[in-house]
Amino acid sequence: MLEGAETRADWAADREGELRAEAADGPPARPFATALTENGLAVIAEIKRRSPSAGTLAAGLDPATTAAAYEAGGAACLSVLTEPDHFSGSADDLRAARAAVSLPVLRKDFMVHPAQVWEARAMGADAVLLIVAAVSDGRLRALLAAAADAGMDALVEAHDEVEVDRALRADAELIGVNNRDLATFRTDPAVAERLANLFPADRVRVAESGVTDGAVAARMHAAGYDAVLVGEALVRSADPASVLREIRGAR
Repeated sequence: MLEGAETRADWAADREGELRAEAADGPPARPFATALTENGLAVIAEIKRRSPSAGTLAAGLDPATTAAAYEAGGAACLSVLTEPDHFSGSADDLRAARAAVSLPVLRKDFMVHPAQVWEARAMGADAVLLIVAAVSDGRLRALLAAAADAGMDALVEAHDEVEVDRALRADAELIGVNNRDLATFRTDPAVAERLANLFPADRVRVAESGVTDGAVAARMHAAGYDAVLVGEALVRSADPASVLREIRGAR
């Protein structure tokens, strides 16, 4: 899935100066990590049209309407897919979602070059997703440095003990554990539970994938996670605000 990402990274790298200028002209970033630690179990509500594992989820999704429903349901932050080839996302989806709400917005994409961080800020993103499995340790540090320079938070995603250790050694402050195996697409919330005790108390912890209802959310909260990222359960629902309220009420 990284083939197209490399091409898009090259495009951003060639225009890094322009992207930095656009980012500087835009509004300041909204505080993403802070929003995840304010009121009990926080929810990052995701906007995506399709996924490699599930296929089409919401082909006719309207980002602005969906974002407004998420805000009404009490989401702390948004995550918006901008990856076009496997998720049918776009920068326009992110711009439309952010303009419709006051919530901080995460750009979810395959980020492999620091210029893509500036591209994210230029399109209005307040935070970026960095996938440990997709980059070297040196590149991870460079991406984190770019996010700091751009005034953005970075959610660093890990899938196992080795990747959590790499995230911690890179001094990531906001770390997500993805319950989905990238090779098999199998989802198991027990992964986040197993890895929860690896985190120092001062890190913000996010459980990603497989959070389908309040019962699973309660498991993540009990394991010590500050937030959960929820996508498919919301975009498939006719009433995502109600689903969000159920998940937020989990204890």
